[in-house]
Amino acid sequence: LFAENVIAKVLRTATNALSGLPDTFPEYVPQNDGHDGSYTLREADFWTCGFFPGTLYSILERFIRFPQSLRLLESSSSATKISVTLLQNQLSALSRSWTEPLHGMAGRTDTHDIGFIVMPALRLDWELTSNTRSLNSIIRAAKSLATRYVPSAKAIRSWDLLKKKDIEILDQEDNMIVIIDSLCNLDLLYYASKYAHDGSDLADMATAHAETLLESHLRPELTLSISRDGYKGQWYSTCHVANLDPKTGRTKRRLTAQGYANGSTWARGQAWGILGYAQTYSWTKDKRFLYAACGLAEYFLYRLEVSPVTEGRYVPLWDFDAPIENVENALRDSSAGTIAANGMLILSQILAGLNQDRLASRFRKAALRIIQDTLSFALAPEKARLINGAYEHVRTEDSVSGSKFEGILKFGTANNNINARKRYANHGLVYGDYYLVEFGNRLLRMGI
Repeated sequence: LFAENVIAKVLRTATNALSGLPDTFPEYVPQNDGHDGSYTLREADFWTCGFFPGTLYSILERFIRFPQSLRLLESSSSATKISVTLLQNQLSALSRSWTEPLHGMAGRTDTHDIGFIVMPALRLDWELTSNTRSLNSIIRAAKSLATRYVPSAKAIRSWDLLKKKDIEILDQEDNMIVIIDSLCNLDLLYYASKYAHDGSDLADMATAHAETLLESHLRPELTLSISRDGYKGQWYSTCHVANLDPKTGRTKRRLTAQGYANGSTWARGQAWGILGYAQTYSWTKDKRFLYAACGLAEYFLYRLEVSPVTEGRYVPLWDFDAPIENVENALRDSSAGTIAANGMLILSQILAGLNQDRLASRFRKAALRIIQDTLSFALAPEKARLINGAYEHVRTEDSVSGSKFEGILKFGTANNNINARKRYANHGLVYGDYYLVEFGNRLLRMGI
């Protein structure tokens, strides 16, 4: 989590892809034979554009708040003569460059993912440097997201339309598409509400949306005793997409766009639910959201542990119900694991504060096990290191010449739905890496 390799890879991508700004951002690294290991860049209006700038700021946070995390860097043989201050200054400059286009996106009302776009980088820029411009952009982005709130449905519209090979939903008057990922964009509304002078409505919208998804997206599951310290309340699986009646909020149909089937449990969707409801409870202290997060987390762990190809493997299958075509090389999604682990770590803090020590320990140990196994299984063996460059400039190089992979993790699955317009899997994913680095920072913030 704190190795030189992580810093070197982020620094290399930040430097190499800088020429593409502000039009393109890193999204994924194909891991198929014959590819050169570079990030595939995606158009700036795609929902993932905020994660790489967020990863840069998470690395920068380690330099500013947690210099003890740099001990591995300082003891590394290839970095013994590199100035930590020089590297910090270089990362600071790159972070500002990568964040600049995000300010211009804060006024976007065409996407519910504005939270993913602005929060990872702008929140840390505000908190680390007191840059009021970033706080103002966060507040503006929250008000942009609020324009997508439909009071009669008590929810925020996620997508304006859904177009797949097997289905099209285009009419917004009678349809309202809401996805499970949206729970993680509520953090933007709560955060802005804290700082905006007229922000109480933002928090109310977020809470109403979270309440609606308790009914529209959570599916009660049979509760089984697989751990004496596990959560004994109601367990839940999730659907990815719900089509609501915008006039009443009634759930018309449950679907998937990225999972295996409409009734299956898409692993990353389950992970978004864990993280989203844990964050929502942290803001509201409403026990309904805590119980939802616990029920989602326990079901996630259950499906990890009963999988026929688990054998101690805690990197989740891309969809818990998808057929396993190759037992020796089952399709997984490392990003689902890193997202879920962040949610479980938040849950462990919440539960410890409520004196529920056994359950807190359960989720903390599970989160650590997921990340440990992710690093064991999915950490790209093609590593990078830091070297001194000319003019007091830190450069990077492959640890083994000619062995390059710009992502930190492999075995991510962006979208393997058979009817998706773009179907792609087995690659490094920018958000898988972001949540891996962020998990390390959460440990540091907890004093672990």
